[in-house]
Amino acid sequence: MDVNNIKITPEIVKEHGLTEEEYQRIVDAMGREPNYTELGIYSVMWSEHCSYKSSRFHLKKLPTKAPWVIQGPGENAGVIDIGDNQAAIFKMESHNHPSYIEPYQGAATGVGGILRDVFTMGARPVANMNALRFGEPSHPKTKHLVAGVVNGIGGYGNCVGVPTVGGETNFDASYNGNILVNAMTVGLADQDKIFYCAAAGVGNPVVYVGSKTGRDGIHGATMASAEFTEDSEEKRPTVQVGDPFTEKLLIEACLELMNTDAIIAIQDMGAAGLTSSSVEMASKGGVGFELNLDNVPQREENMTPYEMCLSESQERMLMVLKPGREEMAKAIFEKWELDFAVIGEITDTGKLTLTFGGEIVGDMPINSLVEDAPEYERPYVATEDRGYADVAAPADLQASVMKMLSSEHLCSRRWIWEQYDHMVMGDTIQRPGGDAAVVRVHGTEKALAISTDVTPRYCYANPVEGGRQAVAETWRNITAVGGTPLAITNCLNFGNPERPDIMGQFVGCLEGMGEACLALDYPIVSGNVSLYNETNGVGINPTPAIGGVGVMADSEKMATVAFKEEDQTILLIGETKDECGATLYQKYILGEDKGNPPHVNLVVERLHGDFVRSLIETEQTNTVHDLSDGGLIAALADMCVAGRLGAEVALEGDLDLHKMLFSETQARYLVAADNESAEIIRRNAEEAEIPVAVIGSTGGEALSVNGLEFTVQDLVSASENWFPEYMGPEAAE
Repeated sequence: MDVNNIKITPEIVKEHGLTEEEYQRIVDAMGREPNYTELGIYSVMWSEHCSYKSSRFHLKKLPTKAPWVIQGPGENAGVIDIGDNQAAIFKMESHNHPSYIEPYQGAATGVGGILRDVFTMGARPVANMNALRFGEPSHPKTKHLVAGVVNGIGGYGNCVGVPTVGGETNFDASYNGNILVNAMTVGLADQDKIFYCAAAGVGNPVVYVGSKTGRDGIHGATMASAEFTEDSEEKRPTVQVGDPFTEKLLIEACLELMNTDAIIAIQDMGAAGLTSSSVEMASKGGVGFELNLDNVPQREENMTPYEMCLSESQERMLMVLKPGREEMAKAIFEKWELDFAVIGEITDTGKLTLTFGGEIVGDMPINSLVEDAPEYERPYVATEDRGYADVAAPADLQASVMKMLSSEHLCSRRWIWEQYDHMVMGDTIQRPGGDAAVVRVHGTEKALAISTDVTPRYCYANPVEGGRQAVAETWRNITAVGGTPLAITNCLNFGNPERPDIMGQFVGCLEGMGEACLALDYPIVSGNVSLYNETNGVGINPTPAIGGVGVMADSEKMATVAFKEEDQTILLIGETKDECGATLYQKYILGEDKGNPPHVNLVVERLHGDFVRSLIETEQTNTVHDLSDGGLIAALADMCVAGRLGAEVALEGDLDLHKMLFSETQARYLVAADNESAEIIRRNAEEAEIPVAVIGSTGGEALSVNGLEFTVQDLVSASENWFPEYMGPEAAE
């Protein structure tokens, strides 16, 4: 059947996720009605996933520049200068809807896609991270989704041979019908060998490499731009299928070709596949593309132009080569047993022209697909200020501490990360479980510090504070291992932007993020927006996940959270305030959700962080932990568990004990040092007008805090047991 003979009806337009007004814009741009293939191409290019039509207006406000930023948003990934002619290249993206429908392949292809974004630019991937959010553990689908997603991430990343070095996993009822799977990759490249996607040179060949094109993933970008309903699981055909072994071959083949002078431009085929890659390359270069779809390598028979253009089959790349380099490039890809085909050439028409069977089956102005895509200033309502919440003490303080520490919220994620190969490549020097992952820059003393963070309950309670805190938390985590935070990527996960309250969350979170980036000299260099994360009209908590990257000049000085020696002094940097609103304690122990979250004072955040980093750099301490979820008691327990060593702690102050333990006041760190160094730290902090308190010392087999006592063994059991008991032995098989 010739799909281009299908009559375009209002029903077909609606099925493609386009409004009547948007369809009329297409007709006006083309000067005629589109055919079925052209309609499909517009539908994916104008989808939220590809066009950012509901978010572009606000994204433009974010700070993206700094002297060390080589490439900000707009390319496949962001690029920063890490010295010595080296660059770190990184990005985070979502694969939420596919992972809910088909958890293994959804998560696996999320990893594959973000790897391609990074090596497309000439970088060898050196680290994978992820940020996962699932529904309540008691929900009937949660265990199945956890097992599938973790297996998918491990199955792909382990086979490709890139270590998965850290991340975060959280549970909340708001994700019951719409989980979040955000994947991040960091790569390394020489600054003079970075590749971009802008096509150039009329007549130059357009080349397809990698795997053959199939029918998987068709309308994946459109599906990712719509909310779920009861029949969403019928969308399995829109979930791509990944092959990590082919991806490994593709990485090596691309990097080999990149060592020649053959490549003018390169782009991976991600969301919207051949369509988005060709359109973006042509748009960036201000040129046209003419593609002969008969030459596209196909793994299924009788594929139509519509299917070839919209397929999201994995492990595929599009390149523009210098004339005469085709045979040399072909020999490289055939050596790696990958498809290679010249499928078109650059034109000066400014159009995407598609031929099939000797006929033109598509002819669209490039600008109308990209620059002229709709941009909406959606109406929004700011989230109301919730004021102060006086949070009550629990009936049994000791029991409440243990309940929190042994819950899904604070327990060890070891069950997850032990399924990932986090040591492959031999440069992982801080394993999962610390404040930030640390990966050595191979062959040097330098290291990259990487963290992913956001606290969605803060973003729900007060989007501006939540946005600030998400950025500041990654900055603090990188600082806590001794890194200098340089830049962030993000994955902005929200509900339906057509609802003013949801759009208000989005606008508020971006306002807070922007303020934090400016105050901390911590620009945004890449990112992704994932909207319509809701089911039957119920949205997720706003979740602007932040992935931070920093650099450490001397990895030998790296700090970790573990208490390391007996009789070291424990210092608390930063003041603890009565800030228990929207805390984990309030929500999990008291079952309440009232009041504003802790305030993020960005001047204080920077002052305290710079001070703590200087302690690590001058080797006054190698034991540091920032305070976040669960407050002071959770951080102390982490340090005892990590070092299998107890501590004696005495807290003083005007606050009730439960507030001192559970407050989540920001800009705080715990530091352990020998007595002489601790006294110097204390004096220097006071001179810098930084709040500091000596709260105890390390040693023994128990954590003792103001009369509460927890054996280290009980803390270890509380931390380590939840995941294995919940998932059961069969889940890890």
